[in-house]
Amino acid sequence: MSKMCIYEPALCCETGLCGVNVDPELLRISTVLNTLKNEGVEIERFNLNSAPMEFVKNNIVNQYLNDKGVEGLPVVTLDGEIVIEGRYPANDEILTLLKLPAEMLLPKGATSCCCGDDDDDTCCSGDDGDTCCSGDDDDTCCCGDGENKEVSKNDKKEGGCSCGCC
Repeated sequence: MSKMCIYEPALCCETGLCGVNVDPELLRISTVLNTLKNEGVEIERFNLNSAPMEFVKNNIVNQYLNDKGVEGLPVVTLDGEIVIEGRYPANDEILTLLKLPAEMLLPKGATSCCCGDDDDDTCCSGDDGDTCCSGDDDDTCCCGDGENKEVSKNDKKEGGCSCGCC
């Protein structure tokens, strides 16, 4: 399996999930990485504040920092090559880059994801109203409570929807 690493800017703690104003993108990426870890997939995550030597030891990341500065972080490497700059990978990008099945990010009990139109009640799969998004041509996302929420297609591509299939 390929090796993915995420090199992040300095955060208050290892995950950045501390304080009162938690960045939803940090929450999303932490959730995805924990879900994959529970499935046996390890993605290394390095915070400039807590693991500065990882940035120094990696020649490609070190050169990137010299060229772009910390403003260019985060960067994602796959097998030692930078594949994403300036943002965290979307859920589908992680799956594609690591050649993982989409089912790895499905909520517990869900049998499928990205279901279809607004009138489809199966969008929120699972017995306890888990989270799942509707189809790529649709502008809705079911979010935990079973209600459709308006989500732009761009938000879906950027992982703005809180489910594993966006």
